[in-house]
Amino acid sequence: MSGFRPAGRLAGIEKSAIREFFDRAPAGSINLGLGEPDLPTPDVVRRSAVRAILEEQNGYTAHAGLRALRERVAADYPVLGGDSDRVIITAGSQEALYLALTTTADSGDEVLVPDPGFVAYAAIARMAGARAVPYQLRAARDFALDRDAFRRAVSERTKVVVCVSPSNPTGRVLDEGDLGAMAEALAGTQALVVSDEIYRELYYGERPRSIADYYPATVVVSGVSKSMSMTGWRLGWLCGPAEVVRSALVLHGYVTTCASTVSQKAALAAWGPAGSEAQAGMRATLRERRDHLLALLTGTLGLRAVVPEGAFYVMVDTSAHGKSRAVAEALLAGGVITVPGGTFGAEGEGFLRLSFCADLPQLTEGVRRIGAALARLTRPEEQHA
Repeated sequence: MSGFRPAGRLAGIEKSAIREFFDRAPAGSINLGLGEPDLPTPDVVRRSAVRAILEEQNGYTAHAGLRALRERVAADYPVLGGDSDRVIITAGSQEALYLALTTTADSGDEVLVPDPGFVAYAAIARMAGARAVPYQLRAARDFALDRDAFRRAVSERTKVVVCVSPSNPTGRVLDEGDLGAMAEALAGTQALVVSDEIYRELYYGERPRSIADYYPATVVVSGVSKSMSMTGWRLGWLCGPAEVVRSALVLHGYVTTCASTVSQKAALAAWGPAGSEAQAGMRATLRERRDHLLALLTGTLGLRAVVPEGAFYVMVDTSAHGKSRAVAEALLAGGVITVPGGTFGAEGEGFLRLSFCADLPQLTEGVRRIGAALARLTRPEEQHA
């Protein structure tokens, strides 16, 4: 349409590099970029969906979602006291994140976001008219939380703090000391925490704690997309303080009406014994892949890779070969999709995010291609020597 100009709130907001690299990939590329499990959705979930489609009516649910599903979600968070009215079932955790940030942040507010962190945090904060302020997960310390830097970032203008554990892109987990330090820094403020817990069930040690256990003014965003390999089913949730949930529910009703009824009914199976067994099997498979990829990156290529404690990402240091965007472009030309670490913030520069949502032969071939592409790169300081 001639002369069309998007709304000012969208100024400067573009498609993420995650999707950009995926969309430009040559045929035959190995995908170590997108954060999407390649494992099948568990049979118990698929059978539940088929039964709902064949045997039941599947009209709208209540805006907030099926009561039975909200009860299961509420039972997972002790801070909710079992109150299912403090849960909204959403069209994936991405909608839940959008609802959480646009409901709580306003023009002139500051939203603290992790650096490095998922690209949507800052983008949605900007859509809400707020200013995204980074707090550092230090690359020099394997992306551990810099507690002092976090305390300094908190100000009287801080309205919302985004917390993610396990992290996208690093896979690191915030331990009890980290969560306690964050809660202590926020004590006495009016700030809300938005806790992105979409990877919480994908862990390789102890199950991660939620900051909601330390700081009750927390809105949790999560779902089954990653832990049950249900990305396309679009089934997530938002839960937290009653007054926040009530406001978010109004927005949700206008944006989505309700999440897919079939997906909601199918997701109920995730809380049964078969669902728990499927999650455990997925964790075991991903752990094997993680260890395989780490051994190839560090042993075969001699690169520094940060060991993830959860999720399915590895941050690998390629700074010796140039800026992360340039290195990712070289790898893309060599048939491997990765994501430049600089996409996620200043602390991610010099790294690439690799996903291990691929089988062992694909990971092996992907690393071989990475090695070949890196060998073709010239160190930036040598280009003009």
